[in-house]
Amino acid sequence: MGVRLMVVDDHRLLAEALASALKLRGHRVLAAAAPTIGAADLVVSRAPEVCLFGTAAPAQPGAFEPIVRIRRERPQIAVLVLGPVPSPLGIAAAFAAGAAGYVRHDERIEGVERAIVKARAGEAAIAPQLLQGAFAELLNPAVQPDDEGQRLLQLLTPREIEVLVRVAEGEGTRLIAAGMRIAPSTARTHVQRVLMKLGVGSRLEAAALAARTGLLDRAAGTRQGPDTVG
Repeated sequence: MGVRLMVVDDHRLLAEALASALKLRGHRVLAAAAPTIGAADLVVSRAPEVCLFGTAAPAQPGAFEPIVRIRRERPQIAVLVLGPVPSPLGIAAAFAAGAAGYVRHDERIEGVERAIVKARAGEAAIAPQLLQGAFAELLNPAVQPDDEGQRLLQLLTPREIEVLVRVAEGEGTRLIAAGMRIAPSTARTHVQRVLMKLGVGSRLEAAALAARTGLLDRAAGTRQGPDTVG
């Protein structure tokens, strides 16, 4: 027995082509609508058993707001998302909005039909490969580019950060000591620790490294005031 359907997609040709293919397979298609942003009213009023909801950007904020409304006003309607190969965020957003499943745009009509039947039956309709890919990405996320400045900043104590800023500003040991109200010998010790932690051999190298990695800008934002007691 055919399923009472609606097809919604931002691309009208895709919506109409899918609707025609499903009609040929014995399903009752109530409407093929576009764009998705205003389709919630039509879906709520027609009340199909299953709504096929096409989107080109599943990870876009607000992409599934119409699904939220459909599910709130007509919880008996199963919404099946049709979209590109999704990121884990896209899959999570679809199900969080209340979708009953997620099917790739390039799926064969037989696969779409199987998902429709599952969705109508109240089952989660998503290909195992999509779930496996999503879980794999979530468990082993792509390594982000290393933020060298942030990494180096974390090696330094707040006192050493202030010393680095003063070194970069060209202050000598006595000026550093006076500005921080500490003994020159203590200032000298702090400078040596900073050089050692940054892996450089001179104050000039420390200043250059800080400027090159953005460490200097970050350090300036966390610099302690002159009331620091040494």
